[in-house]
Amino acid sequence: MRIIGIDPGYAIMGYGIVEYKGSKFTPIAYGSITTEAHTPNEERLMTLYDELSAIIDEYKPEEASIEELFYNTNATTAIMVGEARGTALLACAKAGIKISEYTPLQIKSALTGYGRADKKQVQAMVKMILGLSKVPKPDDTADALAAAICHAHHAGGCRPRI
Repeated sequence: MRIIGIDPGYAIMGYGIVEYKGSKFTPIAYGSITTEAHTPNEERLMTLYDELSAIIDEYKPEEASIEELFYNTNATTAIMVGEARGTALLACAKAGIKISEYTPLQIKSALTGYGRADKKQVQAMVKMILGLSKVPKPDDTADALAAAICHAHHAGGCRPRI
């Protein structure tokens, strides 16, 4: 199964595509999509949508794992990230990809066995599970790969959506 993990963000949206066969992971592609500050909101969202759609077209993932938005004390930031998340959901839905959503706690638990693990622990597990020589940067990319690994472990069992 080919899975795209997405860490939604407005300035930086991480993505990671993994192949999962049996119990073996193969990293296919990973990185981040960035938008420039002071660019009109609609242009930033269009950039996120267009670039994510191009990645989906190129790598043809079968399923998507998207991190759920956790509460943020800054309402403006939460709304902007929610808009970026909606853009990612739309890109996946338009491509006909099965979408599953996971909380940060579910992702951390799937990778480390502990839902309150810190970022460094999760990143170390991403590196180890995928056999990478170093932790993917920026953090959003590692988080996206973690979401994809989580989905493979759950086989779409946590809150699947289409």
